[in-house]
Amino acid sequence: MGPCLSARDPMKLLAFETATEACSVALWLDGELRERFELAPRRHAELALPWAEQLLAEAGVARAELDAIAVGRGPGAFTGVRLAIALGQGIALALDRPLVPVSTLAALAEEAVGGRVLTAIDARMGEVYLGAFARGDDGLQPLAPETVVAPAVAEAPEGIGWDAVGTGFAAADGALQARLAGRLARVDAAALPRAAAIARLGAQAFARGEGLPPERVEPAYLRDNVALTLRQQQALRDAR
Repeated sequence: MGPCLSARDPMKLLAFETATEACSVALWLDGELRERFELAPRRHAELALPWAEQLLAEAGVARAELDAIAVGRGPGAFTGVRLAIALGQGIALALDRPLVPVSTLAALAEEAVGGRVLTAIDARMGEVYLGAFARGDDGLQPLAPETVVAPAVAEAPEGIGWDAVGTGFAAADGALQARLAGRLARVDAAALPRAAAIARLGAQAFARGEGLPPERVEPAYLRDNVALTLRQQQALRDAR
């Protein structure tokens, strides 16, 4: 869905990222990026849409001029992931535009400086969301399926010199960082995903023709049942 473009061609794309405690919205405008970003726990629903309207107004861009909407599809907080997708679907359906889902873990990797990046987000309940990516001539590529795992049993692809990015490296007193320490070159355990990265990756994906009908975009929760209570999750672990 969508025209065959290069990410450098004229393109107007609005992006939302609300999967963590950070709330951000970005506008990709023919290669130029504008962004609103704030640590705003429990205020995402209050901020995201007004920020989008502000960015469009400041750029002099009408909603109808947008070519696509990009959203952070998770993994991340249940309500935050649902919010970004709901906002993106609402706008995309109203405008009859494609929706471009982007991995929140990939967005973290996009902000890193190295060529090989491990990204982790604190998933609570003693687990982290984990991803591995490499940057090459074709852009950022996943090296393994994204997963949710306890830091004590997390595995990384072979090799050393990885950049480690995301709050998962600070979770559980830095257990993941300690487990993978011998493989890590740099660690930024405070990094949070940003809509600017969602916009860059979304523009690239849209240029490759990867926009989807809005109703086909699904959140990536990774957990089989995000509604399980802590007691139910512990019962499942005990039964294994």
